[in-house]
Amino acid sequence: MVYDVNGPPVPAGDPRPRCIFARMSRSQRLIAHFDLDAFFVNVEILNDPSLKGLPLLVGGRERGVVAACSYEARKFGIHSAMPMKTALRLCPQATVVGSTRGEYSRYSRWVTEIIAAKAPLFEKASIDEFYLDLTGMDRFFNPYQWTIDLREEIISATGLPISFALASNKMVSKIATQEAKPNGYLQVPPGMEREFLAPLKVNKIPGVGEHTYQAMQELGIVTIRDLSEQPIELLERRFGKYGTELWSKARGIHEAEVIPYHEAKSISTENTFEENKTDMVFLMAELVRMTERVAYELRQDNKTAGCVAVKIRYPDFETTSRQMTIPYTFYDDELIAKAKELFHQLYRKGQPIRLMGVRLSELTSEAIQTNLFEDTGKKTQLYKAIDEVKDRFGKDAVVKAGGQKAESAKSAGKTTSRFIRRSGEERDEME
Repeated sequence: MVYDVNGPPVPAGDPRPRCIFARMSRSQRLIAHFDLDAFFVNVEILNDPSLKGLPLLVGGRERGVVAACSYEARKFGIHSAMPMKTALRLCPQATVVGSTRGEYSRYSRWVTEIIAAKAPLFEKASIDEFYLDLTGMDRFFNPYQWTIDLREEIISATGLPISFALASNKMVSKIATQEAKPNGYLQVPPGMEREFLAPLKVNKIPGVGEHTYQAMQELGIVTIRDLSEQPIELLERRFGKYGTELWSKARGIHEAEVIPYHEAKSISTENTFEENKTDMVFLMAELVRMTERVAYELRQDNKTAGCVAVKIRYPDFETTSRQMTIPYTFYDDELIAKAKELFHQLYRKGQPIRLMGVRLSELTSEAIQTNLFEDTGKKTQLYKAIDEVKDRFGKDAVVKAGGQKAESAKSAGKTTSRFIRRSGEERDEME
C-alpha cells in the first residue's frame, strides 16, 4: 500500500507527496530515479506564466506532432507523439507553443549542475531524466531524506516540479516515479518490488510497446502479476529471448548499472594539413566534412550533443579553440552552422592554417527529443537513410556538396586525419 508521509492512506488523485517506508540494508543497492514533470510544458509556463492552467500543447504546428502536453490537455485524451491536427480536434481551445527550444537545454543543464554537485554517481538518461546510485550512503545518513532534500533544492532553484522514486534497481525506480507523478515521490523497499509491481498494467514495464502489449493481452496477460505467473517456457516460445527478460522484470529483477554521466565521451576529429592552407573554400569544405563525420558517429551512438568546439593551429604551432553550448541535437546541418560560426570567430583572416579540428561534447542519450518544433519525422528519416548508405558503402559514400573539395584533397593524400573518442576524465585537447 502507498502511504502519505504523515501516516494515513492517500486517496487517489491526492497531490500530496507519497512514500513507502522501509529500513534499507547496508548491502542493498539504492537507485533513485528523478524525472522532471511535463518538462517542456513547465519551461514554457516559467517563461510565460499566463499559460498556467491552460490546455497547452508543445510541438510543431500543422504537420507536426505533440512533443508534450499539460495535464489540462491530457484530460481531453491528448498524449505525446499524437499528430497536432488530431490533438486540436480533441481540444480546439488548446494553446500551441514551440519557440523556446534553447530554453529546454538551459534548464536541463541547470538541473544537471544541481545534481552533479550533490550526487556521488549519476546518469543523465535524457534531457529531463536522471538516475542516481546512492548505494552505501545509508551508512552515513538517510538516503531517502537526502533525495527529498535534493528534490526540494531543484524545485526551489529552478521552479520546475520534479518527481522521484527510490528503489533497489533502475527499472523499479523508473516505474515508481511514474506512479508518484505529478510532483510526488515514492520509496519501494527491497523485497517488495514484486508486490509493488503486481497490480500495475504490464505496459508500465519500460520497453513493452503497443505490439507486445497486444500480444500479451491475447495470452490473457493484463497486469504485471499476470506476467510474473506465466511459465517462463511459454514466454520464451512467444517472445523469444525477450520473454526471459520480461519474466525477470515482472519479478522486479533488473541488473542494469547507473552509467556515470562524467564518463560520457566526447567525439572529435582533426586534420593536420601537409601544406598550410589559406583557401577559404577548401577550409569551409573541410570543416563541413569533419562535422559530418562526428555527427554521423554521434548518431551511431544514439546520442545528441550539447556543445560544439572548433580548434585552429597556425604554422607557428599557436593553437586556439572556442566552444559554444547549443540545444541538444545530432543533425549535420545544425552542427555545421555552429562550427562555421565558431570558425569565423576564431580565424585570423589571411593567416595560413596547419591544423583544424571539430569536437562534440556534453553527450546524452536523448535523440528523440531534439528539434521538437520542426517536421522532424521526415528529417530524421532522411538522416537515417543517409547513415544506412554510409554503413553499407563507407562513411564517405555520401558527402555534402560543401565537403567534396576537402574529400578530394584527402584522397590525394594532402591531409592527415585523426578521429578521437575520449572519456570526460581524460585531457581534452580542444581546450
